[in-house]
Amino acid sequence: MDILGTILWPIKWVIELILVGFHTLWTAIGMDPAAGITWVLSIVGLVLIVRAALIPVFVRQIKSQRKMLEVAPQLKKIQDKYKGKRDQFSREAMSRETMALYKKTGTNPLSSCLPLLLQMPIFFGLFSVLNDAQHDKAGVGMLSRDLADSFANSELFGAPLRATFLDNGGNPLVMVIAAVMVLLMTASQFITQLQIMAKNMSPEAKNSPMFRQQKILLYILPLVFAVSGVAFPLGVMFYWLTSNFWTMGQQFLVIRNMPTPGSEAAKAREARLQKRGKLAPPEPSTGATIVIEEKKPAQRAQPVGKSRAKKQSGGKKR
Repeated sequence: MDILGTILWPIKWVIELILVGFHTLWTAIGMDPAAGITWVLSIVGLVLIVRAALIPVFVRQIKSQRKMLEVAPQLKKIQDKYKGKRDQFSREAMSRETMALYKKTGTNPLSSCLPLLLQMPIFFGLFSVLNDAQHDKAGVGMLSRDLADSFANSELFGAPLRATFLDNGGNPLVMVIAAVMVLLMTASQFITQLQIMAKNMSPEAKNSPMFRQQKILLYILPLVFAVSGVAFPLGVMFYWLTSNFWTMGQQFLVIRNMPTPGSEAAKAREARLQKRGKLAPPEPSTGATIVIEEKKPAQRAQPVGKSRAKKQSGGKKR
């Protein structure tokens, strides 16, 4: 077993446990154990388990993104400070100040990629499980040789789950299903990124370098799905597509109910709450100028000497 196989072994064991568990469940309620829809629903169940387990990571990601928005002005000051300075000393000083700012505020620019990074081993584990099943290899755990053969040879609408767009065995239906899934995967990823940029970023964030990075990802990630999707088996693509739909729905709920302060989504949420009477509308300005008169300080009485006081009192008696 190579290094990658050693790393993926426990992940594959858990994947097989979940897959076989859902397959047993669907079979128990009367579904055909060899049908492609049974295995596809098992993959959907796998996605639900994995993404539900990643919800705490997603919440942490949101908090970290909020912190990144808060430090964006300070980060821009550092970048402006070293703008145009390309010498090694300036680059190192800029890097040190940036890392010190991240450490001080407890932010991590890589946290937004954490859920995706955590899913990648699961994705490759599923790919490895299906690839082994395609070659009639038993799994490392619950996936026996018979189940592996059933998984690899199951068909959905006549398309084997082990087939790919490039390796379709002369079945045009595989190419059609794979192409539709690639388009759906690309569109769902694009919509997810677009709704974040269009609705859930404050004006300050849109002027920050992070916004430019998000804008690049808006076009790069869908392109990655489009290019790599044609090489993956249909079974793996079902996992990927279901996970994308989960992400899109999760982002929609977060943007609607926990928007970034100052963003368009936050303003829309305030308007909805005001319409329902759950948030008091802002007090309208009357336009009148209120003038506050300052009180003049009382004149301080000057101290009077004894001799002067006697003269003043004598003058009064006269």
